[in-house]
Amino acid sequence: MINDAHCHFFSTPFFAALGGDAALTKLGWDPPGGAEALADRWVGELDRSRVSRAALIASLPGDAASVATAVQRHPRRFVGFFMVDPTSAGAADAAADAIDRGGLRAICLFPAMHRFSIQDERARRLFDVAAARPGSAVFVHCGVLSVGVRKKLGLPSPFDIRHGNPIDLHAVALAYPSVRIIVPHFGAGLFREALMLADLCPNVLLDTSSSNGWIKYLPGLTLAAVFRQALAVVGPDRILFGTDSSFFPRGWVMDVYEQQSAALDEIRVSVEVREKIFGGNFDRVFPAPSGP
Repeated sequence: MINDAHCHFFSTPFFAALGGDAALTKLGWDPPGGAEALADRWVGELDRSRVSRAALIASLPGDAASVATAVQRHPRRFVGFFMVDPTSAGAADAAADAIDRGGLRAICLFPAMHRFSIQDERARRLFDVAAARPGSAVFVHCGVLSVGVRKKLGLPSPFDIRHGNPIDLHAVALAYPSVRIIVPHFGAGLFREALMLADLCPNVLLDTSSSNGWIKYLPGLTLAAVFRQALAVVGPDRILFGTDSSFFPRGWVMDVYEQQSAALDEIRVSVEVREKIFGGNFDRVFPAPSGP
């Protein structure tokens, strides 16, 4: 069983913010169409790749409705994540509505992108939203942040990675022990800091998504060594497999799965540990709804 904890739902509103049809033409990517059609395409893609369930991330603040449509159409296949900029007016109320009415499950915060401290009171209000809704999680991007689509379009990315240190999450994670906090990409270059955070805070999980190109900043480190150390410090129950898949026609990124599978083979993990990382942990954190 494979569950993917990190896929981006690049909707029509998402591309509209980047230039619409002109941007798609420049990229050579397929138009996403309506949210229902895009959701159906993702289901077909997951079926072809034998992926049971996936987290879909609304990758633009204010686009939670697109992912909510996908989740409502395929509730047993998708878990809805959505990006929030806590510096925008009404962010906490909008997040509460996305969970309560939209059926979404995880608030995604990008401190470097939106240039805020995770300890800012406005960010903490979003943790309050999650804490008041059992089963909700908060996803916090840390470390290096590079948005490939913006690079390809030649758009500026005025991010500030000073705000992306996992250590800044320590006090927040301790203050909200009932809220699961997901740090993607093993901390995206701040691997040691992500391990320290997760070691001190049992509500912190790491996701394995993307090619993990940040490894180049740590000479001699390999993906196999990353998994070995994460398992040694965090254990097998708080690691979520992800690919960072996003656009079509590329679809689901099989080679990311194959690379991570090979890394786990290299360090000779048990079948039980593999099953937890590639699917079991996701199902435990985000149980599938009952019924057909």
